[in-house]
Amino acid sequence: MKPAGVVLGVAVALASWGCSSGGASSAGATGAEGSGARPPDFELSTIDGKTVRLSDHLGKDVVLIDFWATFCDPCMASMPHLDELYKKHKDKGFVVLGVSIDGPDSVAQVKSTVAKLGVSFPILLDQETSVVALYNPKTSAPFSVLIGRDGSVIAKKEGYTTGDGAAVDRDVEAALAKK
Repeated sequence: MKPAGVVLGVAVALASWGCSSGGASSAGATGAEGSGARPPDFELSTIDGKTVRLSDHLGKDVVLIDFWATFCDPCMASMPHLDELYKKHKDKGFVVLGVSIDGPDSVAQVKSTVAKLGVSFPILLDQETSVVALYNPKTSAPFSVLIGRDGSVIAKKEGYTTGDGAAVDRDVEAALAKK
């Protein structure tokens, strides 16, 4: 899914996750930083008008950045699982940041999609695609980045297929177990 001129979503996953888009499957295979590197900071508005900075979570939380778009079917398929994972582990220091890369004219659609899916983790708006440019310059969809408590990138991955959920769960739980 790579419509011309449209930056697609990124779902966070580890290197062991399946890849539906045929893209890179190893940590650090795409984006500016590789596995173990400190990710670039960003600040984005949420769909309810708040502001979230990645640096507010670095060094204390395990962060899964999920870049997605309302028109990306694999992105939509991953959202309910990510929300279950978030609810299960948020009290242990797990954060999912859902970064919508739909354009500025799509904010209402993003809000209605999130409401329909019942997503409870923060949804951020990257309307100018500045954050996706830092993390996923190839604009693959979905694409994912997992960041450990120490603030370093554990892994990045393109794609999401049915069955990836168990691997995602294991990888997040392993990251949470590291103090």
